[in-house]
Amino acid sequence: MRDLCRACADLVADRTRTRHRLSKFLLRHDRIWRNEGWTGKHEQWLAGQRFDEPGLHSTYGHYRAVLAARDAELAAIEADLAYWYTHGPFADAVSRLAAYRGIARLGALTIASEVGDWRRFPTARSFMGFTGLVPSEYSSGVSTRRGRITKAGNAHLRTQLVESAWAYQHRASLGVVLRRRQDGVDPGTAARSWTAQQRLCSRFRRLAARKNSRNVVTVAIARELAGFLWAEMTAV
Repeated sequence: MRDLCRACADLVADRTRTRHRLSKFLLRHDRIWRNEGWTGKHEQWLAGQRFDEPGLHSTYGHYRAVLAARDAELAAIEADLAYWYTHGPFADAVSRLAAYRGIARLGALTIASEVGDWRRFPTARSFMGFTGLVPSEYSSGVSTRRGRITKAGNAHLRTQLVESAWAYQHRASLGVVLRRRQDGVDPGTAARSWTAQQRLCSRFRRLAARKNSRNVVTVAIARELAGFLWAEMTAV
C-alpha cells in the first residue's frame, strides 16, 4: 500500500512536469492564459489553440497527448487506491486521519501507510523527529543554536504533512467537505480535530504576522500537526 501511494505521488509529479512543458511551450509562442489554470475553461481554451506551422502543430499535439495519458494514469491509480480507504489494514486510520482539516482520504492513506505502527514512537516529539520537521541544533559548550529543519526520516510523510498544513492559513471552520469526511467518526476524534484546527489556524496567523516567509510558517504548522496526529492515533 505504501508503494502504491508513492506511485500515485510520482504520477502527480509527472503530470505537473508535463503541464509545465505545455505551459512553457504556449508561453514561448505568446499564448497566455491569465486566469486560474487547469480548470474546465482552461481546457476549452487549450482545445481551441491552433498553429499554422506543421512543426508547432505536431509539437502541441504531442504535449497534449502526453498530458492526457498522465491524467488517465493518475485517474486509474486513484481508483485503485479508493478501495483501500474503507478496506484493508488502514481503513480505521484513514477514517480518523481524514477527520482533520487538510487531510483528504488519499493523504490519510499515505500518512497511515508511511507510519505503520504509531506506537513505536513513545512521544509526539519522537514522531516529529521521524518526519524531519524538527530544527537542527548546533551546540558548543553552553551555547545552543538552532538551524533549519533536519529533513531526516521519511520524506514522503514530511511532504504530505507540509501540503496539509497549508489548509490552516484560513480561519477555523467546518466546511461541507470536512463534515462529510467526519460522518461516522468517533465524537472524540471530531473533538480533537476541532481543537487542532483552532490551535493551528490561530498559530498560523500569529506566525505569518511575524515571519517573512510563509514556507517557514507552514513547516512550523506541519510540525505541530504531526504532534496532533500522533496524539490521535495513540489515543485509547
